[in-house]
Amino acid sequence: MRTYSKAVSAAMAAAALTAVTTAFPASAASASVASATAVTIRVERASSEEVPEWRSQFTCPTNQVLTGRTHVGDENSPTTYHCSWIFINDEQVRVNILDWTPGVKESKSTYVAPANWALVGRSHSGDENGLTRYRPATLFWQGRQVSLTGATWTGEYRESNHTTHAPYNQVMTGRLHTGDENGKTQYQYATVTFAG
Repeated sequence: MRTYSKAVSAAMAAAALTAVTTAFPASAASASVASATAVTIRVERASSEEVPEWRSQFTCPTNQVLTGRTHVGDENSPTTYHCSWIFINDEQVRVNILDWTPGVKESKSTYVAPANWALVGRSHSGDENGLTRYRPATLFWQGRQVSLTGATWTGEYRESNHTTHAPYNQVMTGRLHTGDENGKTQYQYATVTFAG
């Protein structure tokens, strides 16, 4: 009788385990855990390029975004752009480059990319009276748009002698300039985030 009782208990346990496995397959359980798990975001410096300030049209290399700029001198001096890759869970974010903005007079210009768009390029011709244009981009990871939050402006830099780099895990989303090469320049940076 005991043997029968143990056999029935074992059979009932097996049936219960089958019912649980059928009701909650491993893949569904894993998906729940994965969606509840936070992602790891990393913005990593990838390249820098020097171009002539007075006649340049610069765009970061494929799948990179602007994270800094250096300029020393007037419009006849070079400008260096600093670009970075973005990784989420060690997988590179795809950068979808958009069209150039219309030109604005450099000496009185402010550009802020639309929500969740980063900057990937800048074009300028001439001196402070010349036109400046910007090239924004959208960011995607695993087919879903990446968010940029908490945008803040830097302090003022003297255009003719400055270097700026994005703070930790941030990318450039805007720029402001007034006056000539001795005028002020500010940058807007936002933090890369992703809500799975």
